[in-house]
Amino acid sequence: MTTSYTVFRYRQAGHQLMTRRQLRTAGLRPGGQEPVGEIRWRRGTRVAYLYDRATALPVRPMTPAKARALEAAMRARRTCPNCSQDRGYCIPTSLGICPPCAGIGLAA
Repeated sequence: MTTSYTVFRYRQAGHQLMTRRQLRTAGLRPGGQEPVGEIRWRRGTRVAYLYDRATALPVRPMTPAKARALEAAMRARRTCPNCSQDRGYCIPTSLGICPPCAGIGLAA
């Protein structure tokens, strides 16, 4: 499938065309539509796809079940598997355990 759409330079797209991030800020989502254009900058190495604001749909509301699932996932990311404490921040994936358990940040 060949997609052909307009390519804009940085800051040259109209106000009706928005990136995914801009749509989200406006409380909208692409809703399954294909991009209608793209912005290229930094000599064409950076690309952002553009969507038509008129055909975008509102963001689906957060349901209680989704909120519980998100809270459980974030709690799992904050809990150290070694000491089982909720550290209040996401455990670094590079360590796999919290910094105190890894011996990082302790005064000598």
